[in-house]
Amino acid sequence: MASNKVIMVAEKPSIALSIASVLSHGQMSTRKASTDVHEFEGIFLGFHVHFKVTSVIGHVFSVDFPEKYQNWTTTDPLDLFQAPIQKTEANPKAHIRRHLSQEARGYGNLVLWLDCDREGENICFEVMDCIGNSNETRRRIYRARFSSVTEKDILKAMDNLVEPNKDEALAVDARQEIDLKVGVAFTRFQTSFFQGKYGNLDSRVISYGPCQTPTLGFCVQRYLQINTFKPEKFWAVRPYIMQKGYELQLEWERNKLFDYDVAVMFQKLVMEDGILEVTEIVEKQESKSRPSGLNTVNLLKVASSALGFGPQMAMQVAERLYTQGFISYPRTESTAYPSSFDFRGTLGAQVNNPTWGSYVQRLLADGYQKPRSGTDVGDHPPVTPLRSATEDMLGNDAWRLYEYICTHFIGTVSPDCKYVRTKVEFSIGGEFFHCVGHRVLVKGFTSIMPWLAVTEKNLPQFTKGEKIEVSQVDLHEGMTSPPDYLSESELISLMEKNGIGTDASISVHINNICERNYVQVLAGRKLGPTALGITLIRGYQCIDPDLCLPDIRSFIEQQITLVAKGQADHFRVVQHVLQQFRQKYSYFVKQIENMDALFEAQFSPLADSGRVLSKCGKCLRYMKHISTQPSRLYCNTCEEVYYLPQKGSIKLYKELTCPLDNFELLIFSMPGPDGKSFPLCPYCYNSPPFEGIDTLFGAVKSGPSSQLGKGAGMPCFLCPHPTCRHSLIAQGVCACPECSGTLVLDPVSAPKWRLCCNMCNFLVLLPEGAHQISTTRERCPECDSTILEVDFNKKTTPLENGETLYTGCILCDELLHSLVEMKYGKSFFKRMGGRGRGRGSRRGGYRGRGRGTGKKVDPKMSFRDF
Repeated sequence: MASNKVIMVAEKPSIALSIASVLSHGQMSTRKASTDVHEFEGIFLGFHVHFKVTSVIGHVFSVDFPEKYQNWTTTDPLDLFQAPIQKTEANPKAHIRRHLSQEARGYGNLVLWLDCDREGENICFEVMDCIGNSNETRRRIYRARFSSVTEKDILKAMDNLVEPNKDEALAVDARQEIDLKVGVAFTRFQTSFFQGKYGNLDSRVISYGPCQTPTLGFCVQRYLQINTFKPEKFWAVRPYIMQKGYELQLEWERNKLFDYDVAVMFQKLVMEDGILEVTEIVEKQESKSRPSGLNTVNLLKVASSALGFGPQMAMQVAERLYTQGFISYPRTESTAYPSSFDFRGTLGAQVNNPTWGSYVQRLLADGYQKPRSGTDVGDHPPVTPLRSATEDMLGNDAWRLYEYICTHFIGTVSPDCKYVRTKVEFSIGGEFFHCVGHRVLVKGFTSIMPWLAVTEKNLPQFTKGEKIEVSQVDLHEGMTSPPDYLSESELISLMEKNGIGTDASISVHINNICERNYVQVLAGRKLGPTALGITLIRGYQCIDPDLCLPDIRSFIEQQITLVAKGQADHFRVVQHVLQQFRQKYSYFVKQIENMDALFEAQFSPLADSGRVLSKCGKCLRYMKHISTQPSRLYCNTCEEVYYLPQKGSIKLYKELTCPLDNFELLIFSMPGPDGKSFPLCPYCYNSPPFEGIDTLFGAVKSGPSSQLGKGAGMPCFLCPHPTCRHSLIAQGVCACPECSGTLVLDPVSAPKWRLCCNMCNFLVLLPEGAHQISTTRERCPECDSTILEVDFNKKTTPLENGETLYTGCILCDELLHSLVEMKYGKSFFKRMGGRGRGRGSRRGGYRGRGRGTGKKVDPKMSFRDF
């Protein structure tokens, strides 16, 4: 009969062996199959039954796209967001599906011994799918909940069987579908776009992941903080005293100052006084609290910072210790022990340990402490030791992790560390100083965790009001220093704080960014982002910062948690999240050239041939000019790309700087004898600082408005800055008769001086050979044009008596007007009337601005209405 047969399925063969050994009291038969099968007779729910115990090896299935979506060339990644997905065997060669189906045939009861987390719950339903329900067998399905594979926990789980949780399984399905579709769509597009275009990316795929990429973002954010850090000098006054044979350095209440002269003044005040007075002596008993229970995140942090294990390795070692029965389940978010936890029994298992057994014996004899209250998430108790072990039993790596888990647990039930803190305060010359000493009273938990011990510092005896002569007064000089690269331990904290990943997946995400060559693990388990990692994050920041910020993943995790709790519908959550990412993907594809610019500047061999040109206004370091199309500047320090006007030459403009952002100005010269030249600020050109400037130089017309693309921007001759001498306000002369632009003085056109239209190719040639021609602040009373000042050459001056300096309006002044010549336009002179230079015609012709509107417009301020 099927009802008197029970099949049990565990997550790993080793756990299946432990369960079978406990329930059969070691009296079982074992045979080989895809995974080992253990059989024995026993009692189940009061009935005599035949047991069969076997296992899977992790997830039975993995999710993927059907065959028609596998071709990168023929499938648009955008279609993946709405593509169907299918579950296929994760390890086809193991034949787990067939194994379970065969072994379960004729068995009426199924007990699921999968790990007690969401992933384990999901595997429960995978096992149920494999086994199915045949016509002759209507199986009863039970779920065993346990935290360790000790005899006590296994028997307790057998007495408290529950039903599997469908909602938690669906939460995993939701995460798998979202991560698959989002990750594959972005990864395929990025990889296809960049691969082959750049030869030194040093990564097979340019992958994106909703968890992986924000994780990388934290590392790059710290790198950028380091790179943009500007060290500052500081000074601190440090008096020294000799007291009862002790030399003491006193700490300044002001700590440090960033003004040298002020620091020297305080040093002189102290030196001139020369006598310290003890103003206060404060003794206070303080305590250092014992740790809370150990959860997965804290275990990974300590493994990285103290043991030198990467998160992935630490979890592998911890899982091995768990399956061997040395520790409890290592994936837990809880730091609080359940009220029923057997502390005495857990400590008792360690009394004979050669390393800490004697300490545990004293602890049991004197009375152990109740652990500090922590967080109880309701999943598993904190990671605790279950069996005593030695280094010979475990091997070096496993022993070191086991040793920490044991000492941490013993520390949680040890007394707090108690010590006396003494602070002595002094005054001298109106300034205040102090010194601090520590005297330990009770070592407590620091006896077993010495790295957390309070450092003792004994102070000599002082009395209040005592006067002491200063032996020396130093002025210490130091420099502020940047933060270090992010450590794995710090990264794990940031991921936990921002809801990136779970206790089960944090190690996977960190491992991924290392394997993809986005970061390198440096000495001390520090994570230094590579050029590829930095460029990717900078690219996402340029296009859509959400793609690399933790907020969006944290939101997804919250939604998935609602599914796990049965408070949200699985299908609706998945569709909602995918719709958001689909829109982000479409926008990302349209804006990919912004990321491409960063890649090209960083990885293209052409970038290496770029020449140093001008200083960046942000970091004040030189930027490279990459002359190949599209012409651009690249700041290696800030990792920024600045596009320049195309199809011309660029050079530095006398080391002048922009008053808005401190970038050095450049001069762009168009090719040909009549090619105009104009100054520009690289930053303003790419990020116009004034609102309303809707016409950009070099903009590509598409639709109703101009779009800022590669090479389009705002040069100085479009800038309405009111005081900058390079702006439209200062250099504009009059309206262009051919278009709605303004004629501006070309500042480097000497000796062939000219005015150029800032919109079209209209030119006005000014008196040739002049030493200098410049704009003034004066306006023509007749036509409101800017008055020009001309410094003629002494040999060719048209002025009487050899005079060289002359000011006037090129439209209204007869002398200047007779010396100018226009190019590439038909209406400039004709509109000034048939008589050649009639002022009335000139004014009227000018005001029409070539449009025939008759509307009076400010001739220079063409942005009047913005």
